[in-house]
Parts: sequence; C-alpha cells; structure tokens
Amino acid sequence: MLPPVETDEEWDAVVPDETVMRPGAEALCARLGLAGAPLTRFPDGSQPVYAVGDEHVLKLFPGACAGDGEAEGRVLTHLQGRLPVPTPQVRGFGACENGWRYVLMSRLRGENLAEAWDRVPRSHLERLVTEIGETLAVLHSLDPDPLADVLGPGDWGTFVDRQAAGAVAQQRAERLPDAWLEQIPDFLASVSLPRAPRRSLLHTEVMRQHFLVDPDGWRLTGLFDFEPAMIGDRAYDFVGVGLFVTRADPALLARLTGAYGHTFDPSQLLAYTLLHVYSDLPWYLKELPVPAEETLPSLAQAWFGTE
Repeated sequence: MLPPVETDEEWDAVVPDETVMRPGAEALCARLGLAGAPLTRFPDGSQPVYAVGDEHVLKLFPGACAGDGEAEGRVLTHLQGRLPVPTPQVRGFGACENGWRYVLMSRLRGENLAEAWDRVPRSHLERLVTEIGETLAVLHSLDPDPLADVLGPGDWGTFVDRQAAGAVAQQRAERLPDAWLEQIPDFLASVSLPRAPRRSLLHTEVMRQHFLVDPDGWRLTGLFDFEPAMIGDRAYDFVGVGLFVTRADPALLARLTGAYGHTFDPSQLLAYTLLHVYSDLPWYLKELPVPAEETLPSLAQAWFGTE
C-alpha cells in the first residue's frame, strides 16, 4: 500500500524509497490486470514512473500533486491520435489509496532525443525541428475548452501579473547575480504581453527530453509528459523550444517557427522565460551562450532570435 504523501518531508521519505514504492506499484498493477509484469523504474522525472513489461507505463502521483495525475490522464485522452507525433495511449487513470492517483498508458517506442541529439546529422535535425514545429501548430489549434476544469491558470492576465510580481524573488532564490536581477523589472515593463490571448493547449515543457526518435531514419516517434499542461498564450510554449530544443541556434529556431507558421518576438519569449512557473535563469545562463553585452534584450536575441 502506498502511504500518504502530502508534505515535502513525506515526499523525501517515500517517493525515492523503492522498498516502499515498488510493493505499492506492484499491488496497483495487479489490480489493473497486470499482475506479475516486470516493473522497471525510470531514473528521471519528477514523479515515480515505471515501465510495466514492454507495452505499458505506470505513472504515479502522490496526494500532494494528485491534480497533476487527473490533468495528465485527461490531456492524453483528449490528444489521442490527434497530433502528427504519437502520444501515449491511456489505458486507465484514476485514484488509488491515500490520495494517490495513477495513469496507465502505452509505452512509446524510440530513443530519447536529448540523448541522441549529438549523433543526429544536421539535415535530419532540420527535419526533426520541422516536425516539432508542425506538432506544436496542431497542438495549439485544438480546442482546449474540454480541459478547462482541470487545467489552469484560468485568467491569463492575472497569471502574468502574479508571475511578474514574484519574478525577481524567484530568480533571487535561484541565486541570480544582482547585475541581472536589477534589469528584470524594467525589462518586463517594456514588453507587451497579451492579457487575453487566444486560448491554446500548452505542453509548457517542450524539450528534447520529452521527444523520442527512431535512429533508423531519425523520425520523431513520441511526445510525452503532459503533466504540467496549461491553457494560455501559445508563445509560452516557445520558452522550452528556445531553451531546450534549438538552444540558441537561430537557423534551427527559424526552421521550427517556419514550420509552425509564426515567428515570435524574442523579447516576448524572454519575458515568458522570466515568468515561467519553473523559471531558473542562472541554470539557463550556464547551459546557453551569453552575449558579450550582458543585458536582457541582448539575451533575448541570443536565445530566441532567428537571424
């Protein structure tokens, strides 16, 4: 049986401990008709996730984030067969003991794009980012209203205001140097962001790590991890694109946005980077090139420019 997990202390005591997690996962698999199937826990991810044999994946959500389990199950069901890239097929989702929720889904095939990236020839990378752009265009065209009861933030303008009010504190907590911190208020004030954009279904973490590819021909074979999905301005999804897919490569970003059908203002994308729920500018500054002129407008162009 999976014990209650409602606090950070309970999370730290329970979620990493396989002597606790595995018996609970095995019992749930038995209840779902998969008794005896071998379980292999994936090493990455914020939630406990298991391969169940060769065909299934079981993702578990403690009570502290049970709403994310409901959201992911609903989003994946909504997306079934609707994107150019495969997404996991939902086999079942719901509640289990002590506030936990689960999503049982099909296992996608392929190699993680983040691990494969350096081995992919440039011409194939160009095709892969084209496929990503086309996939995002379809995702953002879908009607998100059937998911409005499980996905936030509700009012986009209120969300932007709330994130802007806490932006400096969020980056200070991540130990961003003062020279960058001091620029944030004026930069955000200088960028016009829509308060009532066209409502789009957002993945919110469009990263190489969330795509799978077939090394035989280098084609996308999967997109996963819709746990943090939101409804809002489509530009918000291009934070992950610039930081974690094209990674300051203007030619690749131009190809991706060309396939998507729209190019975004780099300043808007950096503003959304600072407002993102999981924003960590010091980490990005270590991972990506920093322009000689250490200003936020220069950073916007370096990371999100297409020229």
